[in-house]
Amino acid sequence: MKKIILTGGGTAGHVTPNLALIPSLRERGYEIRYIGSYQGIEKNLIEDAGIPYDGISSGKLRRYFDLKNFTDPFRVLKGCGEARKLLKQYKPDVVFSKGGFVAVPVVLAARHYHIPVIIHESDMTPGLANKLCIPSARKVCCNFPETLPYLPQGKAVLTGSPIRKELLEGDRLAGLNYTQLSAAKPIIMIIGGSLGAVAVNQAVRRILPRLLTDFQVIHICGKGHLDETLEGTPGYVQFEYVDAPLKHLFAAADLVISRAGANSICEILALRKPNVLIPLSAAASRGDQILNANSFEKQGFSTVLQEESMTDDTLYTAITDTYARREEFIHQMEHSPLNNAVKTIVGLIEECAAG
Repeated sequence: MKKIILTGGGTAGHVTPNLALIPSLRERGYEIRYIGSYQGIEKNLIEDAGIPYDGISSGKLRRYFDLKNFTDPFRVLKGCGEARKLLKQYKPDVVFSKGGFVAVPVVLAARHYHIPVIIHESDMTPGLANKLCIPSARKVCCNFPETLPYLPQGKAVLTGSPIRKELLEGDRLAGLNYTQLSAAKPIIMIIGGSLGAVAVNQAVRRILPRLLTDFQVIHICGKGHLDETLEGTPGYVQFEYVDAPLKHLFAAADLVISRAGANSICEILALRKPNVLIPLSAAASRGDQILNANSFEKQGFSTVLQEESMTDDTLYTAITDTYARREEFIHQMEHSPLNNAVKTIVGLIEECAAG
């Protein structure tokens, strides 16, 4: 039986692409184990998927002054020792890393034992952890054409991001039943992540009377961001967070308004949903969402509205114009080379495992 170690952690974005690969790897007979941090977000997500999990010591490598810079290198060294011990014990045929600092000791241990490594980079430019791992990798997968020049020739592969199979199995009628909306008007879904997007929430609610003339609205607004004064508004439903039924809400939606995290927009692409992206501003992030959104706009997948330029009128215009051009966006998404990420990445894994 072929064996694979998956690794990555720190945020859900470092875990969900690994989860998306698991069904296909199981179908191909792989014995799968996961190495993450002791108590990171990845631990519960992976254990819930029924995958054996091992935790190792992990430390963050910072480019700025922090007292933890004096202690974290020792945590990293400890993690390297633990990763070597685990890889010696399990003897995997291949390692797949989604990044995050916990992955660095695992990738270095794989290099020590001459185990082939495949890395996936979600953002436009590699983060520090992946920069440290790339020299040890056989292949480096990425989401954006613009990323290729930042990666070594011969290693870089444009794959897109692996999407959970169940997300593609939504049912429009189930989404309508869950939200109690009708099929009479098109549906806009606003999704800002588990924490919501306050500026977007406020702007959407200000133009709600205009939107509800022609649309219905599903608003996933984030924990603590429900507006009780809007409860019962015809054609408008709001949720703090949606888990399992999310696939059905996506199926019911005719247009999506979203932030521009790499995994989120790759899911929107896979679902062929016309969309308006409102990336986090450079003042609130390292600017990766702006780069992600601009790439999708350039490829004809999205309309981009910068948060600094967002007013009631620009948001309303972006929504109505995108909906009017929805067939153009769907056509471009259907012809994207990034639609078969799971198949492409599993193919790379098979090649590396075969030696």
